[in-house]
Amino acid sequence: EGRGIGLHAKLAAYAIQDAGRDTVEANLDLGHSVDARSYEIAAAVLADLGIDRVRLLTNNPAKCDALTELGIAVEERVPLVTTPNEENYKYLLTKQRKMGHLLGLPDAPSPS
Repeated sequence: EGRGIGLHAKLAAYAIQDAGRDTVEANLDLGHSVDARSYEIAAAVLADLGIDRVRLLTNNPAKCDALTELGIAVEERVPLVTTPNEENYKYLLTKQRKMGHLLGLPDAPSPS
């Protein structure tokens, strides 16, 4: 949970976000990396199943890169399309700006 930082730390990150920091800043404030996830186990399971290529449902190109580096070819990245709203726009924009997620959001302060 929480991009690999664990549930307890993610709850602490939520409190920091409630105080005004974004999701990236909150992880860093707690001494964690922006994204601590590892894909070795996923790649090993796929390899054990004889799967060496996938269509990956994600907006995060880092996931594609990680699996590719582990020997799993990402044949296609299938975007997860979502409509931002007032509650999640800032979070999604942070993921786009700071984490490289491919969300296609306009670089504006709030949704129209």
